[in-house]
Amino acid sequence: MIPSLSFFHINTPSYQRSIEPSEVKRLQHLNRRLIGLCVLLLASLTASVEALDRFEFTQPQMGVPFRIILYAANEGEAEEAATAAFARIGQLNTSLSNYETDSELSQLGYQSGTSRWIDVSRDLFRIIQRSQKLSQLSEGAFDLTIGPLAASWRNARRTQTFPERKQLERFRKRVGWHHIKLDHSQNKVSLRIPGMRLDPGGIAKGDALDQALEFLLKRGIKNALVAGAGDIAVSSPPPGKTAWKIQLSEFNHKSQDLPSYVHLEDKAIATSGDLYQFVELNGVRYSHIVDPRTGLGLSERRLVSVIAPQGITADSLATALSVVDLTNVAPLLSAYPGVSARIVSIENNEPREQLFGDFQNYLAR
Repeated sequence: MIPSLSFFHINTPSYQRSIEPSEVKRLQHLNRRLIGLCVLLLASLTASVEALDRFEFTQPQMGVPFRIILYAANEGEAEEAATAAFARIGQLNTSLSNYETDSELSQLGYQSGTSRWIDVSRDLFRIIQRSQKLSQLSEGAFDLTIGPLAASWRNARRTQTFPERKQLERFRKRVGWHHIKLDHSQNKVSLRIPGMRLDPGGIAKGDALDQALEFLLKRGIKNALVAGAGDIAVSSPPPGKTAWKIQLSEFNHKSQDLPSYVHLEDKAIATSGDLYQFVELNGVRYSHIVDPRTGLGLSERRLVSVIAPQGITADSLATALSVVDLTNVAPLLSAYPGVSARIVSIENNEPREQLFGDFQNYLAR
């Protein structure tokens, strides 16, 4: 952004005097020089903005490709910043992975049901704390303890077979956000039911976007985009632009329809739905998103996009809004200032769009 130039008025005594012609010429000359200097200053500032080049980096993290687009003065500066951002995402994955048996999150699950208070890192505590708040507000539609059920449905997609009913009932007894206890003063956690497993798949990627942008900013990168799967977070727009233009995910568009876009600055957007991850069993399409309250993959087709000030909020709310009844969407969003949502549902084989909050204001063609 080019800073504005301020001109200061100097107060003079309240008497009047005549100005000689030679003095008038001198003042006119000084005025022309001042204007010339301002023009040169603006040109220099503009040139410095235009000197930023676009760089793009991709790296697998958290089981998906993460992409960073940034603007920097040179390649060395760009690579150093991107390397730091990816390292931060990798650090989070080491703590939050539910696939790696030696991760901090997995180790916490192995100690469930012991009534012990476990010291956890600030990263893991932040994820659990934010999840618990959303679980309470959504009345269990979002639940970090869904790990056993989520694993069962991952196996169902892999084997193309319905999970065993007795197994689902057994796993449901291990699920329940209210079985997590937090000691906020000491960053300690206790999982009270044996066999509990946490699954941060609906919140961790959004948090990783926030952390990556923060690391980029610390290294002087002010214009950046970080994307992981269906989650995107951006800082200031590219030089010379007013916003980042991001295409929305859709169900099957008709050929004559134009794609929809949103314009974002210092915001995050997350999209959740069953476009790619689902399984069809006995004529029913089940999403990879599991309702913690029933233990079943969602069968109602819904595509949710959430715009929020932070990635962690957008990511987790996109998951929660996929599960809650549509009548509860607006009340839930009211607890999160500055958050907007777009929900496209399939009704009678036709998409039905609903916008919440200020989502309309972000839309662009």
